[in-house]
Amino acid sequence: MLDIIPALIAQAEAPSGAGGILGMAPILLMFVVIYFLMIRPQQKQAKKHRDYVAGLKKGDEVVTNSGIFGKIEAIEDTVVRLEIARDIKIRVLKSQIAGAQPGAADVAPGAPAPARKD
Repeated sequence: MLDIIPALIAQAEAPSGAGGILGMAPILLMFVVIYFLMIRPQQKQAKKHRDYVAGLKKGDEVVTNSGIFGKIEAIEDTVVRLEIARDIKIRVLKSQIAGAQPGAADVAPGAPAPARKD
């Protein structure tokens, strides 16, 4: 019985060739699936947001990550000045601009905003 144990240990430590690669296949497949389902879409979304922030200009109506709606009054390197109400301006980090204000593209420039339904 004791003579069998060193033989089993030697067999377990011996390289098994193709069996080792096939044993790693499920783990590699799992990493590939995680990359395409989680990492790649997140990278694409981050790139889209960087491009949007780089293309901001004065007069754009935007919403911040904290939910503040405003119109861009001035743009500096990393800071945007938003007018959130008449004569009320705040400074916001450029990276915190979430996107265009919902419905801002629906209204033609100079046209009155549609009436709200409350």
